[in-house]
Amino acid sequence: MGNKKIKFFNKNLILLWQGHMVSSLGDVAYEIALGFWVLAVTGSTALMGTLMAASTLPRVLLSPFAGVWVDRGNRKAFIIIMDLIRGVFITAVGLAAIVGILEIWMVFSAGIILGICAAFFHPAAGSVLPDMVDKDDLIRANSAFAIIRSGSELLGNGAGGFMYAVLGAPLIFLINGLSYLVSAFTELFISVPKIIHRNENTHFWHDMKEGVTYVRTATGVRHLFIGACAINFFASMSFILILPLFQSSPELGPGKYGIVMAFLTGGMVLGMVVSSFIKVTHKNRFTVFASGVLSMAIFWILFPLTESFTLMSLLIFTGGFSNAIVNINIDTILQLTIPQDMRGKVGGLLGAMSGGLTPFAMALG
Repeated sequence: MGNKKIKFFNKNLILLWQGHMVSSLGDVAYEIALGFWVLAVTGSTALMGTLMAASTLPRVLLSPFAGVWVDRGNRKAFIIIMDLIRGVFITAVGLAAIVGILEIWMVFSAGIILGICAAFFHPAAGSVLPDMVDKDDLIRANSAFAIIRSGSELLGNGAGGFMYAVLGAPLIFLINGLSYLVSAFTELFISVPKIIHRNENTHFWHDMKEGVTYVRTATGVRHLFIGACAINFFASMSFILILPLFQSSPELGPGKYGIVMAFLTGGMVLGMVVSSFIKVTHKNRFTVFASGVLSMAIFWILFPLTESFTLMSLLIFTGGFSNAIVNINIDTILQLTIPQDMRGKVGGLLGAMSGGLTPFAMALG
């Protein structure tokens, strides 16, 4: 693309963004409807938890290998095919539920397929984003996609139960499947530049080893990798402990827990919105990142120590704001630092490590 200025709101970014938004909203509603459906059919919360694990484990286990395939193949094809496969399988689940033949094994099979597709889709989507905008706009682009994820959870969790009561699980399953098919269709019109490989004619395991070696030997990337995993680990542990803190404190309780979690989400969304509008220059990027890490640590330390609910809400709001700034900067710095032909494999390694640590963090918490 040379030195030509790339318009921020360009066709490629908008198409990828809207496709991600449609499927993300459908996913949240699907998960809520699926949980209600499993409980209604089986009455087993353990089975519901096992189903969630069935869709999560394939993504964690396959991400490092999927990232290598993404770097070796056609990234646009991976994005389209993964959405197409997810759309076909979830649409089939919805149709089976509508005609009354849906069984648990079908839902489990679809969950595994979803996890496998996610393992390929996310490294591919993350790899193409830096090629769609200028380097100075990358933080804004990452913020725009982060807003989709948080906004989808906020809207989906708020409206999911209502949608289930009005539409029922079968229709929600079908709508989610169709949303993936729509995303796959719109993604056909995205232009994705071909990866320029520095080493041609290498085999799969050589590329796999190259990704691990790069993370181990590139000092800055390694430190950022460790930092990202540590932040995710302790944040997951902290989030799981908020509920028992409120449950065990008579002056707090479930009602105030819901308010505090709303403040947390609001802070994160605001952080993403601010990041999407404010341009941070290269020389100020570290200052913003370091300030976010420091403030996030201070606010999370003070949060359980105060007895004022108003102050707790303010602290967790600010902590959520800082957390969003830190996560967006981590994604951006890695995308700017990692060579184009290694983004998929390095992103897959990070996804596997951070995703694999999350269950252990929750259990330890």
